[in-house]
Amino acid sequence: MSGCPFMGRRLQHTFNELSMEDKNGDCAQDGLNKASKGGLIYGDYLRLDKVLDAQVLQSEVKGNKIHDEHLFIVTHQAYELWFKQILWELDSVREIFQNGHVRDERNMLKVVTRIHRISIILKLLVEQFSVLETMTPLDFFDFREYLNPASGFQSLQFRLLENKIGVPESLRVPYNRRHYRDNFKGKENEMLLKSEEEPALLGLVEAWLERTPGLEETGFNFWGKLQANIFQGLEEECQQTKGKPDSEDKEEKLAELQKQKELFTALFDEKRHEHLVSKGDRRLSYKALKGALMIYFYREEPRFQVPFQMLTSLMDIDILMTKWRYNHVCMVHRMIGSKSGTGGSSGYQYLRSTVSDRYKVFVDLFNLSTYLVPRHWVPRLNPNVHKFLYTAECCDSSYFSSDDSD
Repeated sequence: MSGCPFMGRRLQHTFNELSMEDKNGDCAQDGLNKASKGGLIYGDYLRLDKVLDAQVLQSEVKGNKIHDEHLFIVTHQAYELWFKQILWELDSVREIFQNGHVRDERNMLKVVTRIHRISIILKLLVEQFSVLETMTPLDFFDFREYLNPASGFQSLQFRLLENKIGVPESLRVPYNRRHYRDNFKGKENEMLLKSEEEPALLGLVEAWLERTPGLEETGFNFWGKLQANIFQGLEEECQQTKGKPDSEDKEEKLAELQKQKELFTALFDEKRHEHLVSKGDRRLSYKALKGALMIYFYREEPRFQVPFQMLTSLMDIDILMTKWRYNHVCMVHRMIGSKSGTGGSSGYQYLRSTVSDRYKVFVDLFNLSTYLVPRHWVPRLNPNVHKFLYTAECCDSSYFSSDDSD
């Protein structure tokens, strides 16, 4: 065990605990026997007998062993193991939100850490395509016929991942002209349906953003103050520009200011926002959008730093999943060209259709940068806000009151 810093004494302790939980089981007895002979064995702890014997080459079964099929299997098994870990982290985060533990903002660090871990795993999965790409199209063609009708679309864990993050069912691209769930049978179909009905990460984050302190009209009223400051700032810039000598630059500047007025008029129109949500062009509620923008503007304040990291990590997940899809598209195009996929789909054409904003869950967070304004347009916070580190729901809204000098 000396080669791995995480193995050693901890494994002995862990296995002893597991053995005590099942004193009557054969596994427990075997563990106790091994422990008495010197401790838990590395391979037994990791169940390597099962993991390393799980590579069954269909080409070999059919009597024509193809070397690169082994790489294909190992790589995809590695993907599935990492999907399992992502789901493990994602379910734990969703549980924290669902149980209301985020009301104690100290738990947000745990949430941010686990979401960041998901993004790091996704980054690894994006880079893993480079291993598969060491296989040439001809190498793949040698064993591709043995895969039919299996398809990567049949990855239950990836479909669960999409649902639990918040990919909307209504925006999914049909697979073989069928509802995506119709490609799964029995228990798998039931698991997918259940994952659609459970609260997705998007909805849980939305509810969390809606509780952002300082949005209340009777308190700090961030949204009202921001609206007044932005239109006052735009008007001042417009008057300053009009006072300058006529020129081509002047007309361009005035035209740009007019576009900005229209942009922010739309932002502060709640009915317009709700209409865009109904069309699927926006995902977050109006109040959640306000909370997200407030976190963006006050991201340097101690109480908003962790929430800002949270939003950044959520965008990282969207970015990396988009990169994963794109790398998958490029690899499939390279390997099979415009042929149909092994599962009967259009292959490259189908995969290319999934690389779009319709599969971005937190697309509203990306769009926040559209509404960034000069810092002096942002309502000032009371200096007392620096003394309080967490955005706890119960905090006194008076801490967010404007600076008297503003």
